[in-house]
Amino acid sequence: MRKLPGITELLLKWSEGDNLALDQLMPLVYDELHLLAKRHLRHEHRDISLQPTILVHEVYLKLIEQKNLDWQHRAQFFGLAARLIRNILIDHARRQQAAKRGGGKYLLSLSEADRLSRQPDVELIALNDALDKLAALKPDHSRSIELRFFGGLTVEETAEVMGVSEITVHRYWNFAKAWLHHEINR
Repeated sequence: MRKLPGITELLLKWSEGDNLALDQLMPLVYDELHLLAKRHLRHEHRDISLQPTILVHEVYLKLIEQKNLDWQHRAQFFGLAARLIRNILIDHARRQQAAKRGGGKYLLSLSEADRLSRQPDVELIALNDALDKLAALKPDHSRSIELRFFGGLTVEETAEVMGVSEITVHRYWNFAKAWLHHEINR
């Protein structure tokens, strides 16, 4: 019986130009991406029409567009997926706000992110704007939030993607949480 390739092996094949590797990869990561999308959409406003399956499919379409990626490991893939999810959610939230002329705010729970804010929900666009400000000051701190919150990566996986120690990720995470809490609640 032939051994099926794993996620890392498929990522390496994909980075070498094998486009069929992405088609083989998606069934392996689909459930994980779907759970991640479902978690982010759980606390959305009722008027928002984006569903987890649609979000995962949009991520897939964005992944197909990626060129010249030098994949190293599974965590790196989910790091890119985190960035794509963030961008898609922000774009969707902005379209919703524009369509309602400022009504219908897209809310995203940060309760899973170590109680980043005392409020149970934080407006996604406000979080994005705050993360962008943080990225201008401390890019690694902002990236750690993006990987852990939007990508669902563990501290260990975040350290691997960022090429730093787990202790450093904890420091980034703690500083970023405090900074974002202050910035969002201003």
